[in-house]
Amino acid sequence: MAYENILSEYQDGKTVITINRPKKLNALNRATIQELHDAFAEADASKDTKVIIITGSGEKAFVAGADISEFADFSMGEGAKLAAKGQALLFDFVENLSTPVIAAINGFALGGGLELAMSCHFRVASTNAKMGLPETSLGVIPGYGGTQRLPQLVGKGRAMEMIMTAGMIDANQALTYGLVNHVVSQEELLSLCQGIAAKIMKNSSVAIGKAIKAVNANYKDGKDGFKTEIKQFGKCFGTEDFTEGTSAFLEKRKADFPGK
Repeated sequence: MAYENILSEYQDGKTVITINRPKKLNALNRATIQELHDAFAEADASKDTKVIIITGSGEKAFVAGADISEFADFSMGEGAKLAAKGQALLFDFVENLSTPVIAAINGFALGGGLELAMSCHFRVASTNAKMGLPETSLGVIPGYGGTQRLPQLVGKGRAMEMIMTAGMIDANQALTYGLVNHVVSQEELLSLCQGIAAKIMKNSSVAIGKAIKAVNANYKDGKDGFKTEIKQFGKCFGTEDFTEGTSAFLEKRKADFPGK
């Protein structure tokens, strides 16, 4: 599929999606959000893609925020619809994919950019990365899940401070907070993410998808994470991956998971 605002490249079981609006610091507009949805959906549907990596083009920004010019004159109703549609189309969609998604934060991740990174299953940052939710400085609040996911990742107090001050934290602070898993130089960023992806790909993609569902259940209203874990654990026993994994273990050989 051809895209105007993003690049999507597949190689060796990994799909790398790059937001490609460097002149706009990769800001998210409605067209880019739709293209990201389409690219994620295509990669998730592919039997060949085992891991998805999302990053930004250039050396300055992962995503520097939303394109404010698109909604500066919105009414209350239009603002609510903007948030609801964006969350359903991209941010919640990414969080609930069965294919692991790694955010490679290569610079500024602000507003919707940080919200996109937080919707991924985990994050790796370059040393020059800066993260924050500056929305209150514009008279609005984060609308793409930021008020929910940031406290889950860094704790309520730290999230409140970041949101209220509209300030940025650097990569090392984000590492201390638990917002990112690793910090490396910009030159090493994608190679580290590729290395982590290679480790993930050695394991059962079916089991990983069920693990994502179980972990996410703990953060959803009306869901019992323990019950979800029990259900997904049981489902694993009916998969070809379980048969292969246990057989390989007992036969003392490397598993060759069929992904079924």
